Amino acid sequence: MAWGNAALSENQNDVEACVTERGYEAEIPTYATAESTPSALFSTVASRGRQAMEGTTANDGFEGIVGTSGALREVLDLVRMVAPADCTALIEGETGTGKELIAHAIHNISPRRGHPFIRLNCAAIPFDLLESELFGHEKGAFTGAFAQKIGRFEMADKGTLFLDEIGDIPLPLQPKLLRVLQEQEFERLGSGRTHRINVRVVAATHRNLADMVRRNEFRSDLYYRLNVFPVVLPPLRERQQDISQLVSHFVEVFSRKMGKRITCIPIETLRALIAYPWPGNVRELQNLIERAVILSKNGVLPNPLPRSDKNPATNPLPVSDKNPLPLTPSKIAFDDSTRALILQALREAGWVVGGSGGAAARLGLKRTTLVAKMKRLGISRAVRRSDMTRLPSTPVESVMGASSSTT
Repeated sequence: MAWGNAALSENQNDVEACVTERGYEAEIPTYATAESTPSALFSTVASRGRQAMEGTTANDGFEGIVGTSGALREVLDLVRMVAPADCTALIEGETGTGKELIAHAIHNISPRRGHPFIRLNCAAIPFDLLESELFGHEKGAFTGAFAQKIGRFEMADKGTLFLDEIGDIPLPLQPKLLRVLQEQEFERLGSGRTHRINVRVVAATHRNLADMVRRNEFRSDLYYRLNVFPVVLPPLRERQQDISQLVSHFVEVFSRKMGKRITCIPIETLRALIAYPWPGNVRELQNLIERAVILSKNGVLPNPLPRSDKNPATNPLPVSDKNPLPLTPSKIAFDDSTRALILQALREAGWVVGGSGGAAARLGLKRTTLVAKMKRLGISRAVRRSDMTRLPSTPVESVMGASSSTT
């Protein structure tokens, strides 16, 4: 089927090709210049569990989570396993990947779903107030404490407490948090009375807590107590497969909110969105689609990405003698198409990896990125018998040795 423009159906529930012969998802182009294989992604809008594509998806029953890829199914399988276990869970991932949605999903299918889900962003509360926010205080406990205050742990009794950005909790407060996790008891500020609670804690962070432990910036005992069941969310740049579904989802959300009707999404716009590296992850995608809906005219969604010479999604390298490889979507498996393109670039460059005329430059990649891809795909140059006096230890070293001798 030939690619045309993508259009929203009349009720704006789906992104479809203008000429439809089979499911749209199979037609989504994946750029061979992508840094990682396609995976899953998470919507950051807590809207109804809408299906962005025809048929059922992997996120049935998980409100606000959009996507159909295998990696998303694996994450949701972990959620289904940990939810009834009633243990502490640690959600790790870059900012904007949907950690709060996963925390809410754990609560919603757990035995505690009929009780409160309380959230606290530890990075957003000043240190002087964080202890009071967590544990509460009595009247007169400190200057400005004019009344008794209930802390988040008490609010979440019999329910779930979601502690976002747990890596930002200061060291002096960590022993008290550890005690609550282990003993389920604490004292309010200014009180000697011990309060017992029944709370499940789900924590999240964009930091590497293990590295923080090694640097003595985070208590090891607290880390081990939090890391009972880790769930890692990959960044959006590694989840190209679901981008079209997210675009459809956000277009529907914002077009309804603004009273606008989007009837067409040009395929060039979809391709650019799929190729973009998304440093801000799903939150950045959400904000850019909102901007695009605002700027839309005559029902056509414009490309909201900033134009930059350094942005391959909006300014691809022109095909020329120095860049003879047009990077087009492949209909074969992703790894096979990537391997074919890399081998073609290496042959064109005389197996030179680096430099202005090397294979990395021809593919628009960093040299180190190309070397990593070659190692993962097992790409190496055949070694001649005359060159076998010293065989390198890895396929990549073989290529690099051939490259250095060529240059």
